Amino acid sequence: MLGLIVLGVCVYFGLKNISQGERIVTVRGLAEQEVKADRVIWPITYKTTGSDLQGIYAQTNAATQKIKNFLRRNGIADQDIATASPEIIDLRTERYSQFKGNEPYNVTLVITVTSGQVDKVRQLMTRMGELMKEGIAISPNDYNNPIQYQFTSLNKIKPKMIEDATRNAREAAEKFAKDSESELGKIKSAQQGLFSIENRDSNTPYIKKVRVVTTVNFFLES
Repeated sequence: MLGLIVLGVCVYFGLKNISQGERIVTVRGLAEQEVKADRVIWPITYKTTGSDLQGIYAQTNAATQKIKNFLRRNGIADQDIATASPEIIDLRTERYSQFKGNEPYNVTLVITVTSGQVDKVRQLMTRMGELMKEGIAISPNDYNNPIQYQFTSLNKIKPKMIEDATRNAREAAEKFAKDSESELGKIKSAQQGLFSIENRDSNTPYIKKVRVVTTVNFFLES
């Protein structure tokens, strides 16, 4: 966890007079926190072409074993590795295809690593070139199979973030009360907003920004 970076910006939305003469101020409190992703989904995409289906089958099986062995040697457990069935496209049968080559079969194999060892997996990503020594060329940054980073421990930080957001709301309400020469009373009602989890930026998707806004109604006393 990278820690709390912004406690919040609180904005008041004015006074409300209700039928019984109560005076209420409605404020919002914001809390933001940066955290490291604790789960990664890494699809490893291997592509090849060929003219003989039996030969392609043997080739993809060999590639699968070499990729899995590489992952195992580097600390990835078997239960974190999943292999999908190869996708085979016959380019001769594709609509609008004008294929005239000698290797009509286009094969895509995806092996997916799902792990909580985010740092270890990120390190392995930079070493995939080692497989080229074994004749395995990996397709980097495959558009159809992007790498995903997730933060799954939201419940651990929720209470503290709600507390911070509520405190920020109170601070804004106290300032409004002071400016309006009033005293801040008890909370009349509060509404917790939805938590959002986003990438901090496009260059570090493994660092997430968690955000929540609470809306609080306070009584104002003369």
